[in-house]
Amino acid sequence: MHFLDQAKIFIRSGAGGPGAVSFRREKFIEYGGPDGGYGGKGGDVIFEAVPGLNTLIDFRYTQHFKAPRGKGGAGSNMTGAGGKDLLIKVPLGTQILADDEERTVLADFTEIGQRIHFLKGGDGGRGNASYKTSTNRAPRQHGTGWPGEEMWVWLRLKLLADVGLVGLPNAGKSTFINAVTNARAKVGAYAFTTLRPQLGVVSHHGREFVVADIPGLIEGAAEGAGIGDRFLGHIERCQVLLHLVDANDKDVATSYRIVRDELEAYGEGLVDKPVIVALNKIDTLDEELTAALTAELQEESGKPVLALSAAGGTGVEAVLDALLERLTVQRVEDEGPAEPIEWSPV
Repeated sequence: MHFLDQAKIFIRSGAGGPGAVSFRREKFIEYGGPDGGYGGKGGDVIFEAVPGLNTLIDFRYTQHFKAPRGKGGAGSNMTGAGGKDLLIKVPLGTQILADDEERTVLADFTEIGQRIHFLKGGDGGRGNASYKTSTNRAPRQHGTGWPGEEMWVWLRLKLLADVGLVGLPNAGKSTFINAVTNARAKVGAYAFTTLRPQLGVVSHHGREFVVADIPGLIEGAAEGAGIGDRFLGHIERCQVLLHLVDANDKDVATSYRIVRDELEAYGEGLVDKPVIVALNKIDTLDEELTAALTAELQEESGKPVLALSAAGGTGVEAVLDALLERLTVQRVEDEGPAEPIEWSPV
């Protein structure tokens, strides 16, 4: 399945059905009078976050979504049937944005089963019975029904993960996620092997957490260099970042700084997230050089640096222990009284 994290769609709720023009005609009932009923209400447009989806690819081929209109009213004061609501299913982590320059966030789906009545269907038109007055005993006018609402919106998917992998291209992120999760990311001896985000689930010491791998960053990514920074949105919601640095880089301190500068340029609080720094591919170095590069990277980052080889399995357990510890601390810090989520009624 192809991965797509942005899509533009048109949505329209159903218009209300027209009211009826009808007069009561029954044997032995004189002057029956008007009895045209109201038209039915148009269908609403509803979005729902569902499990089992991790891409917006379906919205590439279907871009127009229109709820049915209400049925017309009938005699005997019968109201027309309402139009069926249109339910649009989206992956968890989807945001709905306005189609304007600011791309204002209109809705954010962060829980499975979360539903939002996004557009309200039009009310049905009045039947002629509702126009009857003391001076107008046989009205023939009726309402045609209120129109529905319509708009273009952007859907943007931000994957929900606990840990986000960052680093320069070919830093070994794909190898790491393959080694510790059930993911099967492409691995190659060239830059930008990863062209789309990958998700994997880690099982460690009886606990599980989700890791997200995004395409590597290069200098100038915030200005669009390489693949750019468009995939950084997928780690905005991560609690912890794991920053991998290739031990074979000419200057590991510079490699670390390039990525940190791009995170800062992107904004959205990424540079302020808790981060664990790890020197990868140490199986290609001797112990003395590994110690020297670890010290150099620690001086640049100001944080403890873990050494590992994702390909060989060396140091991987220590990195997972550090991630699990950091996630536990972060969850305790983020805990607060649970408040019920209230959605605006239609």
